[in-house]
This record gives sequence, C-alpha cells and structure tokens, in this order.
Amino acid sequence: MTQAANPFDSRRSQFLAGARACLPVAISVAAYGLVWGVLARGAGLTLTEAVLMSGLVFAGSAQFVALDLWTATPATLPIGPIVIATLIVNLRYLLLTATLRPLYPKKGVWRGALSMYLVTDENWAMTVAAMQRGGGSVAFLMGGGALAWISWMSTNLIGYGLGSAIDDPARWGLDFAFTATFLALLLGMWKGRSDLIPWLVAALAAILTSRLVDGSWHILVGGLAGSLVGAALETRKHAHQF
Repeated sequence: MTQAANPFDSRRSQFLAGARACLPVAISVAAYGLVWGVLARGAGLTLTEAVLMSGLVFAGSAQFVALDLWTATPATLPIGPIVIATLIVNLRYLLLTATLRPLYPKKGVWRGALSMYLVTDENWAMTVAAMQRGGGSVAFLMGGGALAWISWMSTNLIGYGLGSAIDDPARWGLDFAFTATFLALLLGMWKGRSDLIPWLVAALAAILTSRLVDGSWHILVGGLAGSLVGAALETRKHAHQF
C-alpha cells in the first residue's frame, strides 16, 4: 500500500528548492545591501530608521531612490517626493505579481496579497521559469523571497555598522555607489532595443528638470516621463498584435 504524500513535506521541499534557486541572487543582494547600509548611515538615518525602511519597504531600487532624496533634518524631509518616487519605481510589481495568480486558489485573496511582500524581481523570475516548466508553487516563491529578505536585512545592518568606520565615502568610491547601483539595475532589466526610447526620454526629462527646477524633482519627472512613454509603446505594440 502506497503511503500518501505529506503536504507539509512537499511544501518544505518546494520552499528549500526556491531558496536554492535564488542562492546566487542572494549573493548579489548582499553586495547591494552592504552599500545601502553604509550610505544609509551617511545620509543620516538612525539604526531604527534603516531597519524599519528595509523591513517594511524591502525594495532595493526604491530604497536607493528614497535615500537619494533623504535629508538629515526632519523639517526639510521631502515626504511627498519620497512616497511618489517609491510608488513609481515599484509600480512594476502590479504587473509582475499578477502573473503569479495561477499559483493561488480563488479563495484566500488576502493571504495571497500578504505573501506578495516577499516577491522580488529575482524570485519572481525564478518562479515564472519554474511555472513554464510545469512546476512552481507558492512555497517555491516564498523560499526565494525569504532568502533574499534575510540577505538584504543582514547586510544592511553590517553595512550600517561599517559606515561608522568610513569617514570619507568618496575615498572609497562610495560617492559613485548610487550611479553604479542603478547602472547595474538597468543592465539587469534590459530586454532589448525597445527599452532605449523610454530610457532616453527619462534621462532627457531628468536632465532638463534638474537644470530648470531646484531640488530632487528631476528624479520624479524622469521616472514619470519614462514610465508613460514605456506604457504607451507597450500598449501600441499589443494593439498591433490584434
């Protein structure tokens, strides 16, 4: 008589499989995490603020943008621009997480929505690839996300601690860290020549705004302009397909 499979064992094996698949990703996340921790301290965030931002937001690119807008003086902290910039950067997750709907039962929508907290670009891509091979599961998705979260949080703390020993970030090249990080993120998101137009529009809009308007509004304007052009081009492409 064949013994019935234990659902818990199956979920655990899927969870571990997802973590193993995202192990190389966790290493790259650790590198970004160290840099973010060092820069967070340099920007004037307290340890509590750094932990809360990473723990609640858990979005590397959005956190780097927020850090670039951060001011050490609460009275001058641009809350509105930080929130809007974070929203723009993270809007892509609406589309990414929608593709994971087949993994979830029709009931329990709120539980599924809460699990989206652990979705990153990397474990999403790993899970979608597994789904295309006939596999993939919520446990697989959560395994990769949990590993990425642990890597991000732990290296943020280590980087924050290291920040106390770095009196001059420029001496170590960390003044270029924002630029280097976003260049790496752009290369990771590159899908082909179709990305050039929205990227160029975003860059030109940001440069023009920075010359005409004081402050950090060029980040928001560039992000909005690039997003709108990208959405328009994507809509046009799909319209020609039908």
